[in-house]
Amino acid sequence: MATHEEFEAAAQRAQQLPTKPSNTVLLQLYSLYKQATEGDVTGSRPGGFDFKGIAKYDAWASLTGKSKEAARREYVELVNSLFAV
Repeated sequence: MATHEEFEAAAQRAQQLPTKPSNTVLLQLYSLYKQATEGDVTGSRPGGFDFKGIAKYDAWASLTGKSKEAARREYVELVNSLFAV
């Protein structure tokens, strides 16, 4: 389990990645961060031509039911793996 301090440190490190991750990885980072900090997705799914908003919403919604603790742990592991490459 990742502590709150480890999670916050990983969030800071994520802002300093040496290269920009793929869109898939960016969506993983976003959805895990949101699940860890806010829990299950809220609000309505964006519509129309807001493709970025739809992708972000769907990525977060895919984690529905995952505990904040599990999301924190996975987020820290993902950030650490991005620096190991």
